[in-house]
Formats: sequence, structure tokens, C-alpha cells
Amino acid sequence: MPATTASIWPGNLLLTILAFMIWLLPCPPVHAEDLLLAQAATAETDAKTEAALNINDHSPLYRQMIGNPISPPDTSSPRATLESFMLIMREASKDWISVRDHFFDSKEFFLSQAERAKLTQVRALLDKASETFDLSQIPATARDRAGVETVLQLQEILDRIYLPALEDVPGEGPDAEANASESDTASLPLRWKIPGTDIVIAKQTEGENVGKYLFTPDTVARIGDDYNVVRELPVQADHGEDLYDYYVYTPGNLVAPKWYDYILKGPKWLQAKRHGQAVWQWIGLAALCGLYVMTIVIYTRWRRMRAIPLNQSLRQLRHVVQPALVIIAANLFRYLCEEQINITGPLLQFTTTATSAIIWASFAWLTYQLLQLFYLWAVRSQAMTRTSLDASLVRTGFRVLSFAVAILIAGYGATRIGIPIYGVVAGLGVGGLAIALAAQPTIENLIGGVILYTDRLVRVGEFVSFADVSGTIEEIGIRSTRIRALDRTLITIANSDLAKTKIINYSQRDVFLFRHAIGLRYETSNAALTAICEKIKAMLEEHKDVRPDPLRVRVVGYGDFSINIDVFTTVLASDMNAFLAIQEELLLSIRTIAEENGSGFAFPSSTLYLTRDDGVGEEPDFTKDVATETDAEAPPKETS
Repeated sequence: MPATTASIWPGNLLLTILAFMIWLLPCPPVHAEDLLLAQAATAETDAKTEAALNINDHSPLYRQMIGNPISPPDTSSPRATLESFMLIMREASKDWISVRDHFFDSKEFFLSQAERAKLTQVRALLDKASETFDLSQIPATARDRAGVETVLQLQEILDRIYLPALEDVPGEGPDAEANASESDTASLPLRWKIPGTDIVIAKQTEGENVGKYLFTPDTVARIGDDYNVVRELPVQADHGEDLYDYYVYTPGNLVAPKWYDYILKGPKWLQAKRHGQAVWQWIGLAALCGLYVMTIVIYTRWRRMRAIPLNQSLRQLRHVVQPALVIIAANLFRYLCEEQINITGPLLQFTTTATSAIIWASFAWLTYQLLQLFYLWAVRSQAMTRTSLDASLVRTGFRVLSFAVAILIAGYGATRIGIPIYGVVAGLGVGGLAIALAAQPTIENLIGGVILYTDRLVRVGEFVSFADVSGTIEEIGIRSTRIRALDRTLITIANSDLAKTKIINYSQRDVFLFRHAIGLRYETSNAALTAICEKIKAMLEEHKDVRPDPLRVRVVGYGDFSINIDVFTTVLASDMNAFLAIQEELLLSIRTIAEENGSGFAFPSSTLYLTRDDGVGEEPDFTKDVATETDAEAPPKETS
């Protein structure tokens, strides 16, 4: 991506203010004769390189490697790889220096459209040159910038060491015929080393680059150290300038912006090099980190001062905004570090890896919160009724789905920053048994929750009873179920226990049982008793909410104080409240029928018998009583 300063970022303003504050000395002028000498030296070196590679702007090799930006470099042999690299870098260096010198000679503050287009071609050539390296050991997030640094360092190394003639390098050059015989390919060595160095070009035997000759990962890893050694050595074929040094210690992408002049006019110690970065770059990075820390503190305090919305969707929307802001801030920080301050080397890999980790973790977090927001919108949709939507099931499903998607995104992000997540997952299989045993209760509850959902034992809003608990189901979670008891207390029970216990679900009843024993007084005659039973049965048969079958009204026995009638039927009702209303209506009608037929409900009663006992210890004289009674019944005697 070419450098552009069409937009002034906050980092630019910060660095500009910092440079003005420490501005002490003017930048020494650049003499025209020095510039002409440098251009002449560059032209002379370019002519030597073109003669060695036997190329020109009209040669087939030039058209293949330079004229076609999408053509890959020829890596069919060690010689093709080395020659392709040298050709691409020669053209990229020439165009790069040309654009840079033209920009600084102009009075424009920003790059022109033509200059940006030319820098795009230069960057494409640098990326093409990096395809001659095996960069598999570098994290994917830092691979592009690391590849550019590597090719620039190798270019400076090749300019400062002795290179053998290209004819002595094994293989054919990029301009050779593409249909080389198998015998010629088989005669090539698997590895070739530049004499007197540890720079190795090897044939790839696995991966996506099988058959290509690339600079090995070990070579890529030591190129930085080799460059630090040879940069002080006499040059053999220098292009007149160390482009890697210019690339590393100047801001911007390839060409430094005009505000860099303010830093050049500052103290010399700002341009001193410490641990792979210039002092001004360390200052800019520290100021940028401080600015971000201050921004986080201010945002956190501001967020705490805000009132919490009563609407659940608005509260969830705040949870979505947080990771989105983190992603934007991390990308802005990365842009300022890479494109403006131009952090390079190991520090670049560290900042790139750290910001990439933050971005991917925040993206996983954002995905989870977005899916939770979609859940809130889904359950509030007017198209979904209570009978067709189980809110608890949808909530649990969204949570599981959100968590799974977030894990997948985080895992992919881990692979992008160089963490072998697939190897970690495979390694977890060894300890999976121990983890499963340790988490057995949790897994059991999870499976219990799945059973509750799949078997439809209970649903949210239903009234159930089990053991000594009765109440309404409020929520069925992944681990436990919450029940609101009749006294409004909240009872939580593990899903595994609920799935194994005996559950009485009153809300699943299709009808309600109506059965009552009616006791009538013993004074009720048989005719009245028969009429009462017939009228009660007729009344039930005519009621619209009473099922005709089963339905019976019968005299079932004589109680201690009542004649018992059994009334048995079922009532159609949607819930308990509706049933209680119908039951009340039926019971009042039964009482009316009993009273209209000259009877009434019996109630418990007892009979009291009063008598006088004889004296204690006296035997009753039954003979006297009998005689007296006999005398009384005999006719009176006549006397003379």
C-alpha cells in the first residue's frame, strides 16, 4: 500500500508539535553538485547491473519480470531465484529513488497521483521479490512488512559481498526455456549456498511452494545479523545509497512526508539510532502509547458517569460499541506505527502481533455481543408469539452459537499471529479425559438441560410441581433452571436433578377434573333425590365448557349424617383461573337445584338421649312392677 498524507492523522499532529518544541538547529542544505554526483553514481551502477543481467527495457526477461506485475518470480533453480531477485530489486530501487527525489525537489506538500501510482508499482515489486523467501516462520500479520525489510537487507548484503558469476550458479536463469527436461531438473542440487556466506537457496519439498527454490527460513532469520556486519564493510556494487537505512529511519511508507523536515531541523540526537529505531521514533511511539492510555482512562470515566438505559436493547448496544471502538483504536494505532512513525524490525513484529491479537479478540467479542443483540431483536419481534417461541430456548441457543462463533474467530486470529491453535487443540485431546472427569457435574447439567429442551418436559411460564416444590418456570439455563414459587421466592435447581425427578406439569393439562361429593339431608325423599340427580346431570350436559364424556351423577352411599351423591366430569379450560371460574358457576348451580327440590346440604349432627339411672347398689324389683301393673289392669272388687 503506497504512502499517502492526504489525511492528517492525530499522530502526525502530535509528532509535528513535538518536533517544533525541540527544534534547535536548522537542517544543513543539500548541495546540487552532491545530488548530481549521487545520481551519476546510481546511473553507473545501474548500467553495470543491466550488463551483468543482460537485460534492457525491451528484453523478454524485462517484460516478464517487470512489465507484468502479477507474474511471480522465477524460482525454478538457484540461479533463477538469485537472478530474479537481483532484477526485481534493481528496477524497484531505481523507481523508488526517482519518485523520492522528484517529490522532495517539488514544492508540493503531498504526493501527486502519478507519484503514488509509481510507489504502488515499487511496493508490488518489493512484494514480488519477497516471494523468493520462505517466510513461513514469520507470523502472517507481520509477514508483509517483514518481507520488505528482508529483501532490502539482502539487497544491501549482496551489494557488499563477492558474488560468483551467474553462469556459475546451478540452473538456468529466468530467461531460459520454460520446458526444461526432467533430467536437467534432477541434476540440480537440493541446496545451494552463496560462497563465503550462510545464505542458502533450497528446494521446497513440502507445503504450497513444493518444487520452488527459495531462500531458507534460517537464512531469513540471520539476514538481519548479516546486514549489521556487512554494512560497515567496503561496498562491491553499491547503488549509491543504503535504501534499507532510509526505509527504517524515516517516517511514512517508502517516501518520507514533508513534515519530516521539522525533525531533520531538530537536534542531531533525534536521528540517533538506538536498538533498531531512531530516537524520534522511540519518542513518537511513547507519546502515542501515552495518548492511547489517556484516551482509555477518559473514556472509562465518562462511561461510568453515564446513566444506564432502562431498555435492554440499548444496554446491549453499549456492549456492542465497546469492542467496535477497541478495533478502530487498534487499527489506528497500527496505522500510525507502521505508516507514519514507521516502526520496523523486531519491534514491528511485536506491535503488529499485539495489535492483531487485540483486534481478533475484540472481533470475537464484538461477534458475541452482536448475536446477543440479534437475540433481543428476535424475541421482541411481533411475528413470534409466546406459543411459537420459547424465549429461554432461543436465548440459550444464541448463547451457545455466539460462544462457538467467537471461539472460531479467536482461533483463526490465533493462527494469523503465529499461534499453532490446531496443535493446541490436538494436544488438548490428551488431557481431555481429565478435564471431562473434573467437569463431570457441569457436563451432566448441560446434558440435563438438553434433555429438558428435547423432551419438552417443561417450558418457560409453565406451572410445575416436583418433590416439595411448586412454582412457575422462569428460566431454563445451560446449567440450572429457575422456578418462582407461590410465595414469590426464587428456587434454583440443577438441570440434571430436574431431569431425573418426577415432574407434575399442571400447565400441560388438556382438561380439568371436576369431581365433588355432595351430601344431602336424610329428610330428602326418594323422589326428590332422583329429581336432584337428573337435574344436575342435565345442567352439566347443557354447559358448553363441560365435556359430555365422562359424565356421571350417582348416589354412592349413606354417610354418618348425609346421603352422598358423586358428581364426576371434566371441564374444558385454558388455565387454572378459567377453570376456577367455571367450577364456581357449576357449584352454585348444584346448590340451587338442591334447594329448589326441597332438600339441602347436610352437615355433621348428633342426637342426645336423656334418662335417669337407679340408685347405686340397688337391684331393680321387676316383680313389684309387674304386680302393680297387674293389679291396675284387674277389675275392682265389689264389697258388701
